[in-house]
Amino acid sequence: MPKGGTITVSTTLADTGDFVSLIVSDTGTGMDGETRRRVFKPFFTTKVDVGSGLGLASAHGSVTRAGGTIEVESEPGRGTTFTIRLPSLGV
Repeated sequence: MPKGGTITVSTTLADTGDFVSLIVSDTGTGMDGETRRRVFKPFFTTKVDVGSGLGLASAHGSVTRAGGTIEVESEPGRGTTFTIRLPSLGV
């Protein structure tokens, strides 16, 4: 978040107990629709000379291999929320 902001991390357990969720939200600049559609693609980045564009692609792969999902909600000027849902494994 180049202009500062707040990051909030929370967890929830589904009513059925089958899934746990990790929710990470920020109050940053947000993403437009094209960026949201591409954010989990390998080598996609919006940054110049920083990173490889593999971070979110790797996270997506790890989460789906574990039987979960990762979703992004974002709007320019309103921040971004990532929700990771993973099987609770009876915890």
